Amino acid sequence: MRVLPLFFYLMMLFIPQVLFAQVGEYLKGRVLEIDSEEPLPGANVYWESAPQEGVVTDLDGNFTIRTISLPAKLVISFVGFEQSVRNITGKDLEKYQRFFLKPEELNLEEVIVSGRALDQNVRGLDMGKSVVPIETIKNIPALFGEVDLLRSLQLLPGVQTAGEGTTGLFVRGGSADQNLVQLDGAPVYNPSHFFGFFSVFNPDALQGVEFYKGNIPASLGGRISSVVDISLREGNYQKIKGEGGIGTISSRLTLDGPLFSDKSSFVVSGRRTYADMFLRLSNNENLRNNSLYFYDLSGKFTFRLGERDKVSLSSYYGSDFLGLSRQFGFGWENWVNSLVWTRKINAKTYFDLNAYYSKYRYAVGFDDPDTGFDWDNVLSESGLRAHWTYLANESTQIQWGVHSQFYHFSPISLRPSEGSNIEPIGTNPRYGVQNNFFISASKELSTEFAIEAGLRWGLYNQVGRGVDYIYEGSIPGPNVTVLDSIPFGPFENMKFYQGLEPRLSLRYLIQENLSFKAAYNRNFQYVQVASNSSAGLPIDRWIPAGTYIPPIRGDQVSLGFFKNLRDNRWELSLEGYYKDFQNIIDLRQGANVLFTDNVETEILSGEGYAYGLEFLLKKNVGKTTGWLGYTYSRTWRRILGISGDNWYNPRFDRPHDVTLVLNHEFSKRWSANMTFVYTTGQAVTFPIGTYEMDNQRVPLYGVQRNADRFPDYHRMDASITWKNVDKGRKWRGSWNFSVYNLYGRKNPFSYQFTDIINDQINFDPRSGEEIISRRPGVVMTYLFTFLPALTYNFQF
Repeated sequence: MRVLPLFFYLMMLFIPQVLFAQVGEYLKGRVLEIDSEEPLPGANVYWESAPQEGVVTDLDGNFTIRTISLPAKLVISFVGFEQSVRNITGKDLEKYQRFFLKPEELNLEEVIVSGRALDQNVRGLDMGKSVVPIETIKNIPALFGEVDLLRSLQLLPGVQTAGEGTTGLFVRGGSADQNLVQLDGAPVYNPSHFFGFFSVFNPDALQGVEFYKGNIPASLGGRISSVVDISLREGNYQKIKGEGGIGTISSRLTLDGPLFSDKSSFVVSGRRTYADMFLRLSNNENLRNNSLYFYDLSGKFTFRLGERDKVSLSSYYGSDFLGLSRQFGFGWENWVNSLVWTRKINAKTYFDLNAYYSKYRYAVGFDDPDTGFDWDNVLSESGLRAHWTYLANESTQIQWGVHSQFYHFSPISLRPSEGSNIEPIGTNPRYGVQNNFFISASKELSTEFAIEAGLRWGLYNQVGRGVDYIYEGSIPGPNVTVLDSIPFGPFENMKFYQGLEPRLSLRYLIQENLSFKAAYNRNFQYVQVASNSSAGLPIDRWIPAGTYIPPIRGDQVSLGFFKNLRDNRWELSLEGYYKDFQNIIDLRQGANVLFTDNVETEILSGEGYAYGLEFLLKKNVGKTTGWLGYTYSRTWRRILGISGDNWYNPRFDRPHDVTLVLNHEFSKRWSANMTFVYTTGQAVTFPIGTYEMDNQRVPLYGVQRNADRFPDYHRMDASITWKNVDKGRKWRGSWNFSVYNLYGRKNPFSYQFTDIINDQINFDPRSGEEIISRRPGVVMTYLFTFLPALTYNFQF
């Protein structure tokens, strides 16, 4: 397989315009909020004389509805906004229509926390999909008052975390690197700040997030567990607006408005912590010279090129840095760019072209005359995705397209400082080219029965420049002799893989408000992380599939019942799933993958499976909203050479998981929020004894991996918000007071098995103090107990 030729893209661009040039009897339009011109996803659009023939707007507020006998009255409604009724004539079909809705004065009984059709969870074909409104995310109590998107997703059934304070997602038995996190179609390889305590996404700059953990669409792929599809919002086309916040650990500001005219807009957003500023106030010189901060900047520029075309350019840059006494420095950064062209070919056919570039880099430096060094690494992905959608009729939709990706994994380089005793270390670069073709179709076969089928075909090449090693016996290992090495030139084929990824989803409507759904998904993953850490570290090593490392294959079957209660005020769902993993990787005991060019010698691969049952009860409307979720899940792996060749649990296997999220509106000014989390402790390996080496007691570990567990984890967070809702003011502010870990639970972060000397945990043998007693002991480290935070948010 070779890189996809340019003429194929050109052919795909023009064929649909020839095939579908005819214009059908459809009305196409967009529903917007009148002041901000923000799109209103989930708005209801229907003919007054035929309300049963209605449609719902998509995430961009767009809709297409089949016409009836014209003229006729079209009704547009959205909870929280005044209803709009417009008389439509035949002339209105000739151009793209825009409909503006005004917010209305609502009592609290009509507050809604979902930006989609109220019965979408019952009638839609989606399984394991969550659409989380940004306002809901902002209401959830947060660590240090820092609102966090990924931490909010951890509160959904089927999603677990690595531990205290981390944003890593472990979805239905998959590891953190098995989740595709993308921003406007561009992948983000390290979506966290502060070593995983915060995600890189500023919620003020976001339009929405779609989270897939079950039936992943054929247009998306590359990871076997989930997709987190995040979009930056468009700016206001009429006037400049702003919002931001001043918090305990960081401040943020977002501005948006028209760019050159009412046909273009911009959004720019920035956020920075100031922990390093407080360190400079310390009387301790060592602390004063330390640095600890992160910042991020994002922007989106949108241009409407007539009624048919829209182009948007978005960019994100984020950076973290930790510096200790000017001797040690550790930093990492993300740079993500995306260009999207959206075109309406005709009333039935739409085209999207997405070009992107994403780069992740980290660097470590140690300033010491004897052991100083500089160590850095860069990885990047470039891609081009073309996507067509054809609306054959109200009950049939077809999508198809192509997605090409180019992976670049730079050599890992460790360069000693002048005079340092450390030896230089370097590796060879790794490159990969992947082409994906996808097609899917959905069809309402009857009022009760609907089906969606799709197929994704991935073709992957590991290409040069690079080096392949020949091992004795053809099986790599830490003690296996390397017989030879084979160099490859630029774009010379080194290894080829391909795989068909079918998708199938069914929905049967048992009653008006009760449905049964089933889905099957197969996914291949061609890049993955080799790491000793379950939580994910900035220095984790991404590796592409190659001669000795095949891609991971994941198959998932899921079944579920979905029911709405009391006029869609309550959602109730029960989903079960089973996943099968092939070619799943793990590290040998004591493996070191950071600096070796023979990374395949430190990795073993095998099989695994996961199963679970997820329960969700959600209240969407009223003074009190929120959800209760429970997950029972198990995850197992078997890899020859690990855990005595027996089945074992990875660290993120947590059988029981309970989450409760509540939001209560006392009045237009006062609201309160609470979350509670309970989960089984993570699986770990405790030592079974000790032995003496160099006059020190060293832990002895058994063969079985992760046979022990931390204590169960539980925590309650709470917050209260006061906001100024007086109308007519240009400046609107609110105060949020939150408490993380309300009752001060000491959840373990780590355990250290060591000697306790003189009954002191931190005894210093160099102090000269006489050693009276020595005994083996266990020291538990926890991160947070009762942690308050205060944030001032504003809009203008």
